[in-house]
Amino acid sequence: MPASLYRRLVCACTLLLAMTPAGLPQTDGHRSPASAFPSQERISYSIEWRLIYAGNATWTLDPKKQGDKPGWESKLHLESAGLVSRLYKLEDNYSLQMLDPFCALSTDFDSKERSRHRQTTVTYDHSRGKARYTERDMLKNAVSKTAEVDIPGCVGDIIGSLYKLRTIKLAPGQSTQLTISDGKKTVSARVEAQAKEQLKIKAGTFNTIRYEAFVFNGVLYSRKAQLLIWLADDDRRTPVQIRARMAFPIGSITFEMDKEQHS
Repeated sequence: MPASLYRRLVCACTLLLAMTPAGLPQTDGHRSPASAFPSQERISYSIEWRLIYAGNATWTLDPKKQGDKPGWESKLHLESAGLVSRLYKLEDNYSLQMLDPFCALSTDFDSKERSRHRQTTVTYDHSRGKARYTERDMLKNAVSKTAEVDIPGCVGDIIGSLYKLRTIKLAPGQSTQLTISDGKKTVSARVEAQAKEQLKIKAGTFNTIRYEAFVFNGVLYSRKAQLLIWLADDDRRTPVQIRARMAFPIGSITFEMDKEQHS
């Protein structure tokens, strides 16, 4: 699997794509009572590519003051596994600092892929209304790309925008617009609630609402693809499954929840 595909999926899910303790949900789709989102959480996912086990992801969210203001810190760790790891080993770590309510302050993406090691940072300067993107080749110790774009007063990266979606209750047939910036581009992306679905996965059976986030096809990412997100139909609205459908020869990549812990 190409490393660029992993990078896009990390950025798009957010993509999972969102995280401590409560244990596995019951198989009837009802979990033990917990505080409504947002609160501290940790979610683990299995990654599947074309029905092949491809890797694991762990996604966390923790309250963290940003200066004297309330805020959040989110981290996503992703690594290849199984056959995919033998063919193309990679390890990615993504961290995000946010002000309440999920307004991005900075992101840091450290990516190790075969013989490559790159670090990408984005800083969101709300006083200037600018986001600055910097990509560095860590092996050469050199900056390989920079960019700067205008941003509004509160903007999310792709992961922070998924958190924000979890706070918006949309019924099937309804949609909303989320402002997203990756430091190179700032867009207003439409997210559509499509249908209620009962989802059966290894972790259990969940009542969910399926959403489609229109971030591919030249909106935020140029690649032609479809991004689907299944959020639990409860107060926490946990991302139970995330799937990117891409054209041949890549096909579909799916993040499926293994375990959820929250407080």
